[in-house]
Amino acid sequence: MTMKDDSINVLGTPLEPCSTAPLTGFFRDGHCNTCAEDRGSHTVCAVMTAEFLAYSKYVGNDLSTPRPEFRFAGLKPGDRWCLCAARFMQAHEEGCAPRVRLAATHARALDIVPLAVLRSHGADA
Repeated sequence: MTMKDDSINVLGTPLEPCSTAPLTGFFRDGHCNTCAEDRGSHTVCAVMTAEFLAYSKYVGNDLSTPRPEFRFAGLKPGDRWCLCAARFMQAHEEGCAPRVRLAATHARALDIVPLAVLRSHGADA
């Protein structure tokens, strides 16, 4: 793996952690950091909802079923997770996008998701 891209969020400030329980991120470091090898751009820090988890499973990415062989307990509503930017955009277009922690969403998400869309789902205090 190559070095992480600059850890800046969509607000232009240092990237805040997304989640360490469950441990998320392409690097499994709790942050939505990315690099050239991260083809899915796991850059959107999303707060899971039952609706989004059901949608994600329906479109082929089951995030709620535990997978112990990958040390993955399965996500539940309220968990924060670094989502692929394209999956977030797809969920937004389908009307079931989860809330987003802007301060923990990597600036590279803006390559795929407009800032106005991210802000419309903002969950930051």
